[in-house]
Amino acid sequence: MSKNLAIKAARAHKDMTQKDLAEAVGVSRQTINAIEKGEYNPTIKLCRAICRVLNRTLDELFWEDDNDEEVSE
Repeated sequence: MSKNLAIKAARAHKDMTQKDLAEAVGVSRQTINAIEKGEYNPTIKLCRAICRVLNRTLDELFWEDDNDEEVSE
């Protein structure tokens, strides 16, 4: 899992701390920190809540680029 810089950037754009975002979605600040560091894979419900608060889409915040993986036919 890679770092989630998109959440950090979107949160900063809205001038929110990790604590602010955590309170808005009902989790601990440590959970938001772990998500941003790529150490925790949030549930789809939590992903959607984060997207709503930050006014971003799932693709904008959680899409992982799979271009590095080879596709076998």
